[in-house]
Amino acid sequence: MLKHKGFPGRLTGTDFQFTIRRANKDGATKLVARERYADRKPADRRADAGFMQALWDYFGDQPFERGNLDAGRLSWFFEREVEAAEDPFDPEDYEAKLVINEARARAAFPDIFGEESA
Repeated sequence: MLKHKGFPGRLTGTDFQFTIRRANKDGATKLVARERYADRKPADRRADAGFMQALWDYFGDQPFERGNLDAGRLSWFFEREVEAAEDPFDPEDYEAKLVINEARARAAFPDIFGEESA
């Protein structure tokens, strides 16, 4: 499992986890698309924005390996702002490649990308 050195382990000052410390001996937790509803708590919204900011700062528009990124946190973005970057894609593989869908991420998190977006 690739460890993304320098990627924040959690949202500062909270217990919202962004990375895992070690690989699961039974394999990677499966990524599944989770629906983010409009009535989410403000703390959850901050965690979502913080994770997207960290993804964008660390990877930008380039494909990246899932590695030690937390499956639960990734699942809130999977198949929307974060998509499979390879075909076939194995949602239970630490080496699976992902990529940020910049247009969808900009629409969902305009504060992160600023006004210069198209």
